[in-house]
Amino acid sequence: MLLRKGINFEERDIFKDPFSETEIMELAGEIPLSELFSWRSPVFKAMGSKGESLDAKELIRLMATEPRLIRRPVVHMGNKWIVGNVKAVEKALDI
Repeated sequence: MLLRKGINFEERDIFKDPFSETEIMELAGEIPLSELFSWRSPVFKAMGSKGESLDAKELIRLMATEPRLIRRPVVHMGNKWIVGNVKAVEKALDI
């Protein structure tokens, strides 16, 4: 989608190069953890854990260990972050 529009971007495969706990904490300064964490992820459901009982440190640790627990896409444009919403990215880019 971006290439077809001639938009330059930097891509990061978070499965090959996962976010560190520090990077996730920095993201959490911009995006609430509740929006960044993929609550509907099959991986999370398989853990059988109740989300309400997890504190911020545990959520960050889980996302750093298992990238599938991070909502995607994670897009940084200028000073704005968009998480988990392709349509929002398209709108922001006026595609």
